[in-house]
Amino acid sequence: MPHDHGHAHIDPASGDRRVSIAIWANALLTLAQIVGGILSGSLALIADALHNFSDMASLVIAFAARKIARRPADERMTFGYGRIEVVAALINYTTLILVGVYLIYEGGMRLIEPTEVAGWTVVILGSVALVVDTLTALLTYSMQKGSVNIRALFLHNLSDALASVAVIIGGSLILLYDMWWVDPAITIGIALYILYLALTEIGGPVRILMLGSPPDLDNDAVVAAIRDVDGVHDVHHVHLWQMQENETALDCHIVTIDGASGEGLKAAVKARLTEEFGIQHSTLELEDRKNAHKGAQLYGHQEAGT
Repeated sequence: MPHDHGHAHIDPASGDRRVSIAIWANALLTLAQIVGGILSGSLALIADALHNFSDMASLVIAFAARKIARRPADERMTFGYGRIEVVAALINYTTLILVGVYLIYEGGMRLIEPTEVAGWTVVILGSVALVVDTLTALLTYSMQKGSVNIRALFLHNLSDALASVAVIIGGSLILLYDMWWVDPAITIGIALYILYLALTEIGGPVRILMLGSPPDLDNDAVVAAIRDVDGVHDVHHVHLWQMQENETALDCHIVTIDGASGEGLKAAVKARLTEEFGIQHSTLELEDRKNAHKGAQLYGHQEAGT
């Protein structure tokens, strides 16, 4: 099957403006929630504020990463700076995990020693937070489809919006039924959801930075396609990785059939890789069958049996 790399692209300047608006909105919201949480005694509100603060920090990191990623390749970074966005995503998911663990601890302590919570303050600020979180999620929704960096931001804000709904429900239950334990219970629920999102998504950036092969690419199908090209006897020392998030690269050794044209064979393999799998960056080393590397593994550079 063709390896589809189609993504909706937004003008970089427009994307930067969206992220900038989201940064300011989350900064103001975080300040309001922290003040409101302290005045009302609501741990859930402070929990939501900390999550929003991590969002703001994530937005700043993502904004800087977007700028750096657009730099052209140079003698120091010969592959370019695109991977900085993957690094930013890893930082953001790690931050989410730390925030989630801290909130579980604080929620547990508050369940042991409950305190009074001002329900109206919680409901009002929770409603404001819901508006801001929804706005930020909408600003980043169309951008996250083609960027692991912006996807991390989108999930931050989506979880914030859901957390704000939980905070509003908690404040309402406190007002209606005097259920003080609901506040720390909701805090722990928010934290568990944050951890779920972060732990399920962090594998993507880690895989890219570890030079793992793209998860949606059938490596065996790629190898089979190369072997099917006229003039190819076999293939080994195959490496497949993502140079950047949406750019797959391949290098390998190809054992040729006697008499096969070197440049013509390379052109045929490269065309096949591009047409069927979207692999536009490939480095191919040709070996004559009589002098082929003996005992070579299909993947990697180790000898078979070592």
